[in-house]
Amino acid sequence: MLRPRWVLALLAALGIAAAFAVLSQWQLGRALEAAVVVERPTEEVQAFAGLVDPDAPTPQSATAQRVEVVGTWVPGDTVLVDGRLNHEELGTWVVAHLEVTDGAPAGLPIALGWAADRDDARAALDAFEAAVDPTAEVRVVGRFLPSEAPVAPDAGEDPQRITTVAVAQLVNLWADFDDRPAYFGYVTAADPAEGLDAISSPPPPVDGELNWLNVFYAVEWIVFAGFAIYLWYRLVQDAVEREREEAEAASADDSAAGELRT
Repeated sequence: MLRPRWVLALLAALGIAAAFAVLSQWQLGRALEAAVVVERPTEEVQAFAGLVDPDAPTPQSATAQRVEVVGTWVPGDTVLVDGRLNHEELGTWVVAHLEVTDGAPAGLPIALGWAADRDDARAALDAFEAAVDPTAEVRVVGRFLPSEAPVAPDAGEDPQRITTVAVAQLVNLWADFDDRPAYFGYVTAADPAEGLDAISSPPPPVDGELNWLNVFYAVEWIVFAGFAIYLWYRLVQDAVEREREEAEAASADDSAAGELRT
């Protein structure tokens, strides 16, 4: 039907459908953007200095980065962290306090290694403490990870038991550390201390995941675009059928009037 109003209605429907198509393309772009994997050189050892700042959150760019940090061990601040998985086996970490000297001076926890038996971990801790020279600088290579959240022990457990590497908790255990800066993360040492196994610290996954919610929205906008065209088609079809019925009724009335005249 080439009636002006229906031509204008078609143009309006096509405009609405085009807008919905643009929205669908935008949603699909968002879904694909979320699936893009941004690879970071986490396995290239970087200097710790300047990577993160003390008393500040860990930036995404530094998370799981292999680093090299220089500092001095602080004797008496080494602790056991229980309930740590290493190749799917529970055990205990030995975590020491390093005062960073090659970056902004601040405390940094270093996970020295893992032991399946807590007594073995305690023996390794004692041996490490006995060998500590607080005046000698040491170089540690490992993976830097953000601080974990502290977890309160269950009822009936030792209230001093530690199960997470939570910097906010450790600074309260480190001697004479009031109002001093600390890095809100820790390093898992690549080379374990004597008597300990190396901590399994794999690189972060790089698999991208498609955002299916955005894909659903993209399909939904396409459906809306099709519905706009379909709505115009139904309105035109109804108008055509209505005019056809009116024409047939008028023709029947004319025939009846002609018969009455004859």
